Amino acid sequence: MDRRIKFRHLDAFVAIARAKSLKRGALQINLSQPAMSKTLKDLEDILGTTLMERDRSGVRLTAQGEVFLHYAEQSIAALQHGLTNIESLGKGTAVPLSVGAMPSVAAQFLPEAMAEFRDISPDTVLHIEEGPHSFLVDRLRRGALDLAVGRLGLPETMVGLTFTQLYSESVVFAVAPDHPLVGNPDLMAINDHLVVYPPKDAAIRPLVARFLISQGVALYDRRIESTSMAIGRALALGPGRAVWVISRGVVAADVAAGHLTILDIDTSPTAGPVGIMSRADADLSAAARLFSRILKDRGEAHGNPAGL
Repeated sequence: MDRRIKFRHLDAFVAIARAKSLKRGALQINLSQPAMSKTLKDLEDILGTTLMERDRSGVRLTAQGEVFLHYAEQSIAALQHGLTNIESLGKGTAVPLSVGAMPSVAAQFLPEAMAEFRDISPDTVLHIEEGPHSFLVDRLRRGALDLAVGRLGLPETMVGLTFTQLYSESVVFAVAPDHPLVGNPDLMAINDHLVVYPPKDAAIRPLVARFLISQGVALYDRRIESTSMAIGRALALGPGRAVWVISRGVVAADVAAGHLTILDIDTSPTAGPVGIMSRADADLSAAARLFSRILKDRGEAHGNPAGL
């Protein structure tokens, strides 16, 4: 390996590739845009090839860049795990387990699995991060997460990752019990109300878009795009009485408690697999394997209740 290649080269290259933008990549690793551009050029000079090409839409990887990205991600992930293990040994503590979860999983499926894991492995520090699919996948690729639990993403987002399905879940239209649409659940009429809609980086966005198109419904005009459970709940229950387009698991507890209700709309076409994601090249720790087994057992027990 050319000794001129440093970690900063790999970190910058991976950040640009994942953000598909030199500017956004620079922001992610707190580097100025000129410094980011120079770091990429230095790496390309060392390798003697062009890794990325720029156009008005951002940057795209060359064939050489696609190959190099796979190994750059592996290198960063391996180094991250090594640093984590060294830190843990120095403190005399167990190696922590970092798990990412999408909101629907964090709200309904994960808490019992976490409690069971703590009973079996009380010395393992369990670190949980919540976020949309794109955020979790990026953290997973960088080695900041050992596992991620959420919906299966589009094929291009899953390159280099494994996916083990746990259960299937649909998207629903949730509202306050006294919402005027409860007695008249019409997809067209929803456009007359404020809508909390999944943003572009949400895994359910393409499913919802295809569903609405199949029903002859255009993208809602009065929408606020957010994956935040707190924001969705506040807008659905607040004075605006928004219609919340969200995975069923996110609102399951509120529906059971009578705080929210689900409009009687057949959303079965939006059902999609929820599962465990990990890096294909990762050698999972004993803690990660244990947590995966607990999730799989609970996935089997979870089954497919209430139209999930």
